[in-house]
Amino acid sequence: MKKKGLACMLLGLLLILGLYGQGRPSGGPITIKLASMVPENTDWGQTLNKLSAEWSRATRGEVKLVVYANGTQGSEDEVLRKLNMNTIQAAVLTSFGLNKIAPEILTLSCPFFIRNDAELDEVLKNVKGEFESRINSQNYFSLAIVKAGWVKFFSRNPVLVPADLKRQKIGSQPSEPELAQAFKTLGYQVVMVDGNRTLIALNGGTIDAVYTSPIFAGGAQFFGVAKHMASINIAPFMGGIVLNKKAWESIPGQYKNELIRITRRIGGEIETSLLKLENDTIRQMKNNGLQEHPLSAQQQQEWYDDMNRAIPSLVGNTFHRNTYNRIEGILRNYRNRP
Repeated sequence: MKKKGLACMLLGLLLILGLYGQGRPSGGPITIKLASMVPENTDWGQTLNKLSAEWSRATRGEVKLVVYANGTQGSEDEVLRKLNMNTIQAAVLTSFGLNKIAPEILTLSCPFFIRNDAELDEVLKNVKGEFESRINSQNYFSLAIVKAGWVKFFSRNPVLVPADLKRQKIGSQPSEPELAQAFKTLGYQVVMVDGNRTLIALNGGTIDAVYTSPIFAGGAQFFGVAKHMASINIAPFMGGIVLNKKAWESIPGQYKNELIRITRRIGGEIETSLLKLENDTIRQMKNNGLQEHPLSAQQQQEWYDDMNRAIPSLVGNTFHRNTYNRIEGILRNYRNRP
């Protein structure tokens, strides 16, 4: 009888642990913690709160999405570690975080490869599904991949052509070694600086220029020192919402398609809000002393030619060769359309 009672206790314990392991204790709601670097008081932050509310409504409260905004869960590297440990179950990641899961995605950020929104839309129309499948083949599930604006140059002195930038020291974050290597290959003076020390480095003269999103440049006040912005787009800035596989598998099957539909619809709203935020931020920075320098077609071509000289050494090393060739073919066909 004692052995039988002990066996029953162990079975009960295993059942309880199994339920907790799926994030659903004793029939309660499934709680999914989502980490985000985005400040909660921005339009994007509020949109994530909307996502949480819609998930709850669509699942009749069975799935609870809790948003941890403002970077409280640490850097993207820390967030990925926590995803793998199931300390958190979901995250909003940038191109660089997504790259750690699926290196093919970073090819979108090859400097001066994709040049405008129309080209980016054409590329994503063809490859976004492939990128999502690649993420899903790892220990994750892709809920949405969204456009988050463009990376630009901000500098102490005007930058119109590559020679202008090569006279200045460019700050690059250690979390972005691939882009740093690309610029080093092109002959630029690259100085590695932690993101939270970039403004200090600009003020102290350790660096003279940065490449970053205008939204981030505005929020971090880089434009107070790096008062010049070249109009040319360096690369698209991407974002994504991912779950770890364990969390995705814990969600009842009848809700999954609806949650994907909701997340991708709201992803479109995030894209719209980010485009507006980028334009508003540039306008506000210009009102506070930023000088934007439009480039002529000839000046833009100098950047493209400079990058093309470095491509043979970058493709296959910094950027995924098959993905680069695939996107290059899409762009070539698009640019050759009558």
